[in-house]
Amino acid sequence: MLTDATHDPVLRSWVESANAPGCLTPIQNLPYARFRTAHSDEPWRIGVAIGDQILDLAAAAHHAPWGEGLDELLEPLAQGDLAAFMALGRPVWRTVRAALSAALAEGSVQGPFLELCLVPLAQAEFTLPCPIGDYTDFYVGIHHARSVGSLLRPDNPLLPNYKWVPIGYHGRASSVIVEGDGIRRPMGQIKSELEVPLFGPTRRLDHELELGLWIGAANALGHPVGIEAAEDVLFGITPLNDWSARDIQTWEYQPLGPFLAKSFATSVSPWIVTFEALAPFRRPLLRPAGDPAPLPYLDCAFNREHGALDIELEVWLQTARMREAGTAPVRLSHSSALDAYWTPAQLVAHHTSNGCNLRIGDLLGTGTISGPGPDQGGSLFELTRGGRDPITLPGGERRSFLEDGDSVVLQAWCDAPGAVRIGLGAVSGTVLAAA
Repeated sequence: MLTDATHDPVLRSWVESANAPGCLTPIQNLPYARFRTAHSDEPWRIGVAIGDQILDLAAAAHHAPWGEGLDELLEPLAQGDLAAFMALGRPVWRTVRAALSAALAEGSVQGPFLELCLVPLAQAEFTLPCPIGDYTDFYVGIHHARSVGSLLRPDNPLLPNYKWVPIGYHGRASSVIVEGDGIRRPMGQIKSELEVPLFGPTRRLDHELELGLWIGAANALGHPVGIEAAEDVLFGITPLNDWSARDIQTWEYQPLGPFLAKSFATSVSPWIVTFEALAPFRRPLLRPAGDPAPLPYLDCAFNREHGALDIELEVWLQTARMREAGTAPVRLSHSSALDAYWTPAQLVAHHTSNGCNLRIGDLLGTGTISGPGPDQGGSLFELTRGGRDPITLPGGERRSFLEDGDSVVLQAWCDAPGAVRIGLGAVSGTVLAAA
């Protein structure tokens, strides 16, 4: 069984806001983040979202009775060290989730103690959940790959290796930032009509609608993680925006792939939704009829039956003029993680198949997840056909690519019959002028 008592749709919390219709952080979710009170010098600590509150696990570990053995398991979280908690492994992750769920449920023994350990979400500030050792970005969105390919290679939009190998590149961990930070327009070389390329700010700044996978277990160098064990490596998931400078990318990416067009910023939500919370939203991996079966090292029964994730994804845009006029953001696109061609477990198995060693806290990006429809592109490059067909926004503004002052928000959530809706958080960023 993938689900357990923590997913029960009738379960309610003594934190009343968690029971409100439409709440994205009900007791069935319990995502982790690293936070402190805003504008303070307090130490960073780990918290769990519940309704419009954060349960401060540093306070909770020391002020509530937890029972034999749990105090020790909670200690890394109380110390603000999510990576050390990840290192304890999936059985511990499940045990602690069950304990937190029971403690936050109506009528719990810990309730009167934990009421004093809540911090309003509106009063908190966030940082990255844990140090990121490495960042790899994949290319799992087949509709994105086909759409981009049709613009660049009309006669051969999908490269022949796409349905056989999960394609990825090694990104830049140092420029992964938490949502809400400003995005400085990058400088770079851009092809011109002259013999000499130009150097200047990108004119084709774009967003990419992705999911980020947090690695919670390490493998030794030279020891691949088999597809059957790959699930135990995956701790949690978050929305991710891999900002891209399309004109810099076009000039530099051959023959070795993305470089400066990607490394200037990648935004993630501060919240990590655990794979345990996603259990009610696991789905079979479906491939179109006639597509090749994955090679054996990328295939197992569990992955075929439960490897896909039913996650809804949206992109919203608000320009500087819209903010000044009080105009709400406009939705640019809506897609689903079910459109991903490769599953998270397959990404782990492939990444380590050559003996590459993943480490706790590494981050894997899925790549842009788009749907098949014209309004389901996960990037402006797709939505505007490479900039040829600008989008008209409320108030008459037009966009082919992002302009200074534009704010982009990515949102993700899960909803299914018989399950309580949960949110994966949001990722926002506002474009700043080039330095």
